[in-house]
Amino acid sequence: MSVLFVLVIIGILVASVFLIAFIWAVRSGQFDDTYTPSIRILFDDHISSPTTDEPQNELKSKPKST
Repeated sequence: MSVLFVLVIIGILVASVFLIAFIWAVRSGQFDDTYTPSIRILFDDHISSPTTDEPQNELKSKPKST
């Protein structure tokens, strides 16, 4: 029976830690922007261009020199 009291106390401590973390996140503005995450998937990713003048497919087709 004493184990039950220990588990209840540990459960209350863990729940209070999560509650404090949630309150801190709300007050620090973590949940202010609710619109952008829902449309972020619609934006295109920027594709970086190769650093050389040759296209990528020509680099793959050249045989390795030994």
